[in-house]
Amino acid sequence: MMNDDNQISRQTKLFGFIGIEAGTSRFSAIMNKKFKSNDDDTMIIPMNIREDDLYFTVSNMKKSQVNGAVISSEYVRDVVDILDNSSEMVKRSGMCDILYREGETLRGDIFSVRVLSEHLKDMMVNKIAIIGTNHFAKAFSLLACGFNVSYFNDSLEELMVFTEEMQIKDADMNRIASDVAVDFSAFDAVLDFSDLSSLSMIEKLAKLSMDMKNNKQFSVLKNRALELNAEYVSYDGIIEKFTESAYREIKK
Repeated sequence: MMNDDNQISRQTKLFGFIGIEAGTSRFSAIMNKKFKSNDDDTMIIPMNIREDDLYFTVSNMKKSQVNGAVISSEYVRDVVDILDNSSEMVKRSGMCDILYREGETLRGDIFSVRVLSEHLKDMMVNKIAIIGTNHFAKAFSLLACGFNVSYFNDSLEELMVFTEEMQIKDADMNRIASDVAVDFSAFDAVLDFSDLSSLSMIEKLAKLSMDMKNNKQFSVLKNRALELNAEYVSYDGIIEKFTESAYREIKK
């Protein structure tokens, strides 16, 4: 049982939460509240890590007392090459947002995109527009069964490679460009997984607009949603669901 002072003992199971500004996120505080309320001798420690220090920090976890770490969205690609083992989803998407120390090795997996998928189902979302082809787009496409998905990207060639790689049959592919107006009002949700610097071409958004950016990251989708007076939800907007899933994963 964790004591009232939240002190760490030799038996305490330690996890990290790694991000550029991990200490300002509510993630660790919510997780530790869950551990304490369930009498778990477990603690998650926010770790503010600069990009230059990420490889050193994560690789050294192999010989540390830390049992694993949750990875903030800005680093989910960078940790993949440090892993010794990973789930099939990590291998296919090229991202990892939770890792576990097993002996002196690290095993990686994904939980956040599963949470996003379940959240959209809870919201009764069916028709989704995905912008971009990055690692989040790849991971989500692996869980897109049951959704009616249309794919948008500034390069159709990249989109074709993406759909072939992810084995998406009869994909609805669309080019998005600054000089062509786009209307997403027929969709239930828009997910931005792109690196576009502007979404000014969007004239109308869906009922719900989401990305996996935390509140400290710049979100071009958030800016456009504000301009169009549309609903936008960030990673932090459903952080309670992310922490609940992370709690279950760590407790396994």
